[in-house]
Amino acid sequence: MARKVFFSFHYKRDSVRAGQIRNSNVVKNRGIETSDFIDAAKWEEVQGKGDQAIKDWIASQLNGTSVTAVLIGARTAGRKWIQYEINESLKHRNGLLGIYIHNCPLFDSSCDTKGINPFDNLTLTINGVKRKLSEIYKTYDWIDDDGRSNLGSWVEAAAKQAGR
Repeated sequence: MARKVFFSFHYKRDSVRAGQIRNSNVVKNRGIETSDFIDAAKWEEVQGKGDQAIKDWIASQLNGTSVTAVLIGARTAGRKWIQYEINESLKHRNGLLGIYIHNCPLFDSSCDTKGINPFDNLTLTINGVKRKLSEIYKTYDWIDDDGRSNLGSWVEAAAKQAGR
């Protein structure tokens, strides 16, 4: 069964790295559909319309998805909209996973520094116990954990964890 995945990432800083993942053969050949990716110019347009326009865009992108993959770059964790997308994903009962993308090379072969896991900044209360999302949801490294070969199984595991 194909899983529709929402990819959450820092649009200005990590769109090239996110594009590598989206365009990898694994997404096209392993039963994974993606919500529409937004390019930097479109993001600027949506962002220029204000917070409600961004929230509406996020809601439309989450519609019909069963898993949210947070692509973790050097500055992802502190982004307001990343946290919002994670929280909205939880409201939609999406499965969650994090993927470190700092080792994905840019066109000039440069990599980035490893960022903080945004799941460390957010909590859920389960049976009266407050837990960091990083204690609940798995994170992977796209390069070190061979994301090209394993993304399908990561997405499936996240969906099953969420009961989807």
